[in-house]
Amino acid sequence: MAVLFIIPGALRALTGGRDEVTIDGAAGSLSHALSQLWTAYPALRDRVMTEAGDIRPHINVFVDGANARDIGGLAAPVGADAEVVLLPAVSGGCCGRPSAWARGSPPCRIRHRRASRRRRGPC
Repeated sequence: MAVLFIIPGALRALTGGRDEVTIDGAAGSLSHALSQLWTAYPALRDRVMTEAGDIRPHINVFVDGANARDIGGLAAPVGADAEVVLLPAVSGGCCGRPSAWARGSPPCRIRHRRASRRRRGPC
């Protein structure tokens, strides 16, 4: 029995560049599975959890495809051979993509054209 954690690019520096981390042993709950992950990679904890011990608002955690907030939060059940995805929110740039305007993607170009007529920021 093992829990597979999927680590996004923004957090990989804290896991030695690994995009997947496997933790052996039965987890039972998300809280217990995460504590096993913190034991292996302690620096990751501060990026995912608040000082009060809750999942940070801008971090989404999915257990076998279900958002942990919808299935019990830290008490969410984590079964044998579960997959846990840590997914931080990503924002910024032009229309969410920094190079969209440079490439001239139609939705971005239309927003910029309309915004320039109103004399305010497009995105």
